[in-house]
Amino acid sequence: MEIVTYLIAAIVAFFGFMFVVGAQGQLIRVVVGVILFAAAGVLIYLTRVRPKKEEITHVQKIDLSGDVQLEHLQCRACGGALSRDNIEVKAGAIFIECPYCGSSYQIEEAPKW
Repeated sequence: MEIVTYLIAAIVAFFGFMFVVGAQGQLIRVVVGVILFAAAGVLIYLTRVRPKKEEITHVQKIDLSGDVQLEHLQCRACGGALSRDNIEVKAGAIFIECPYCGSSYQIEEAPKW
């Protein structure tokens, strides 16, 4: 968005310059040119002082029905022990990244029937 604002400010400043250069003794053209220069300056100033967007962190809490037992997780590739710090939820799917071998895979729940 900043690039678009700077581009618009450059175009407005260009037209301001054209009005001032092409005034040919007419005061109204000089006034319009100065106003366009000022508008370009205001656009640049407001773009630079605007606060930056903060990064948004989403926390997903899962409410499980019934009794849940914690299983010991091991890496499929190297057999290393995995902890909850190695689990990440992306787009609703559970992914694990092994800190030992670096392999990453999605956890798939086996059907219970």
